[in-house]
Formats: sequence, C-alpha cells, structure tokens
Amino acid sequence: MTQQIHGTVADGFEAVRKEFAAFVAGERPDYEGQLCAYVHGRKVVDLWAGADSLYGVYSSTKGAAHLVVALLVQDGTLELDRKVTYYWPEFGAEGKGALTLRELVTHRAGLIGTDTGFTAEELADDRAIAERLADQRPFWRPGTAFGYHALVLGALVGEVVRRATGRTLQEVYEDRVRGPYGLDFHLGLPEALEPRFRPVQSMVPTPKQQAVLDATPTGPHSVASIAFNMHVPDPGELIDHANSRTVRAKGPASAGGVASARGLAGMYAAAISEIGDRPPLLKPDTVAEVGQIHASGYDLVVRAHRSYALGFQATADVWYPFLGAGAFGHSSAGGSQAFADPRSGLAYGYTRRRLSFPDGAAAENAGLVRAVHRAALAN
Repeated sequence: MTQQIHGTVADGFEAVRKEFAAFVAGERPDYEGQLCAYVHGRKVVDLWAGADSLYGVYSSTKGAAHLVVALLVQDGTLELDRKVTYYWPEFGAEGKGALTLRELVTHRAGLIGTDTGFTAEELADDRAIAERLADQRPFWRPGTAFGYHALVLGALVGEVVRRATGRTLQEVYEDRVRGPYGLDFHLGLPEALEPRFRPVQSMVPTPKQQAVLDATPTGPHSVASIAFNMHVPDPGELIDHANSRTVRAKGPASAGGVASARGLAGMYAAAISEIGDRPPLLKPDTVAEVGQIHASGYDLVVRAHRSYALGFQATADVWYPFLGAGAFGHSSAGGSQAFADPRSGLAYGYTRRRLSFPDGAAAENAGLVRAVHRAALAN
C-alpha cells in the first residue's frame, strides 16, 4: 500500500506535489521521506510521506559547517588565505605548514584520514579526529589536487573555528544559525528530541544493483578506503554512524547532523534570503564567494568529476546543470540533498529514512529539483 502524501504546496507549485506523489507511488510501501522548499524566504513546498520526523543526514551536515565558516569569514574572524597554522600551529607537522584555510576548506589538504583509521568513538568526536590528523602525513602534496575529505573535513575546519573563536563550530552554529531560526537541523541532538528521530534503514539493492556493488573495486588500503575509514579491522555499516546516540548527541560536523527537510531548506533560505524581519545571514559578496567554484576536475577519492565551491558542493555542476551559476549546497550518502540557488531565490531540502542506491543524492532528487525550480521561475 502506497504511503499517503501529507503537507502543502503554495499556489503554482502543484506540479511539485504531483512529482513527489508519483515517486512515492513507485517506492516500497515503507518509504519515508520529506521535501521542503523556499523561494525568496517564503516556504512554498512542505511535503512528506511516512513519519514527520528527524533523520540522520550524513554529509549534508557539512553544509552547516561551511555556513559557519562563511559567517566567520564575513565577520573578519577568519581569513581564507591565511595559513592554517596561523590559527592551529600544530597542524604544520609532516609538510602541511603552507596550506591555507581556503585550500583546507576545498578538500585540497590531502588529509583524508589516518594510516590506521579511526574508532567509532573517535568518529563521533571532532576534537579527537583533529588531534589525530595534526600529526598525519597527507596522502598527496597539499594544494596540488583535491579529494573528498568525507569523514574529517568538519573536524578540521571545526578545529580552526575553535582556535579562532574559543568556541566549537557546533556552538557557533547553534547560536548564530539554528537557534535564531528555530531550525530542525541539529549538530548535537538534545535528549528531549530523541523521540522524533527515526533510525536510518539500510538500502535494499536489487540483484542488478548488488552486482554493481560487488564489482566495484576498492583496495583495502586505497585512497577511497582510507577516506571512508574502510581500512580498519571492523569498519561497521553506514547506518551505524547515524544510529549511534553518541554521534547524534555530539553532532560531528562532517556527517553527524540530524534534520528534517524543513531544517535543511530553512538553513539555506536563511543564508540567502530575508525571512520575516531577519536579513539574509550572508551578504551578497559573501554569497558570490561561497558559490564560486574553487576546485573542479578529477576527485582522487570518489574517482569521478566533482566541483567544490567554498567547501560546499557546486550543486549546478555536480548535480543539476539547469540551476543558476553559483548554486551551493551538500548532498549525503543517505540520499539527502540541500542547497541554495541565489539566482532564483530557491532553497531546497530533501531527506529520506532508507539509504539510497547509489549513495549520494538520491536519484529522485533530479525530478523533484527540476519541478521545484521550474515552479520557482514561473512564480
């Protein structure tokens, strides 16, 4: 039996509801997912199937981390072209002394993990990750190439934030972003909100999809294995991370966030648009720099073409080329997607309970984003 569609859309966005309903009708009966969008600060889509809950959003968490960095750069607290060692002297060990903050944020450090990997407890603790990485030799010469720092980038930029401000990245995010807007997007889920969390479910690949997974070559000590911590004796399952109460409580800034689609879209709406009587969090010059592509080409970790803006994914280049130049956001291994498209005023958030195949932004986002974007331009 198909899940019922709940929620509302504004006039002119009826096609979005139709697209979402058509997708849900073709999914498993236990599908749970949410879609939300704002245009110029006005909520125009708020739909869900299944529970109206909070989900683990894995690397979409990095969007919150990069927004904190953007705010601190805008304030003058951080300077992108200063060396990381200006803020964090110990970082300079093993040939990393010349790396700038801009290069660190844009996945150019070569510091994707450690030789021996992390324990599950360490992956929940940004301070522990940063301490281990300060002494680690990079896996390529810093600044010469880029590769996705999947599990560590939030900890690295978080340590810079802590050294520069005396506060954790999570604390700055709570005080300047989540708290003022009441966002359903947490880097550190309070115990009182635990009943709203729905445990992440494993993907159920078809036989054809399983054959693709089985045929994907990943050596035990490859760059990809190190970046995703798969070279440890017992790496565990992807769902274990989000389903850990320790991870949810600490909110590690690479992949430990918990959110609804409203929270994801609301954060990007606040970044670029006036909401109520609040001005946008980011000034026009900051929005332009944040969305500017900083690294593009072959990603050494994911072994495919990728483009990164200022930490964020360059959403138009990586995922949806019909979006405006300068769109920025972040997807996740769980299938969630969230971004801002400043040229159309669109802020988008999607999340789902069951892991998608393949990992990264779930395939249904392509049709949903197109439907929302068309309606935004038409209205």
